[in-house]
Amino acid sequence: MSNKSIIAALFALPIVITQASAHATLDHSDPRVGNTVKSSPSAVTLWFTQKLEPAFSSAQVTNASGAVVSSGASVSGSVMRVGVRSLPPGTYRVHWKVLSVDTHTTEGSFSFRVGQ
Repeated sequence: MSNKSIIAALFALPIVITQASAHATLDHSDPRVGNTVKSSPSAVTLWFTQKLEPAFSSAQVTNASGAVVSSGASVSGSVMRVGVRSLPPGTYRVHWKVLSVDTHTTEGSFSFRVGQ
């Protein structure tokens, strides 16, 4: 093995280790984080960086007063879909907690707005 190959392998090692130990984090959503949509979505869709364990992953959507306005979540691979009732104009918070296939739990929240 040449010196260049050894040096390249040493520089690549931290990248491989970081990817192997990563947990499922929110990659993007629809509605997008912090975005304003004109009308009520029928669901909030969350895309994660790893596959999720459906039985141990959940999310809910609440309105400005904290009342739950979602009707359950379903998981397929790394995508979670949360059904919502018809949402009047206002600000909504999505809170998610997931268990990835690497057996690590992560959670987070974000808000979006319906209306002008």
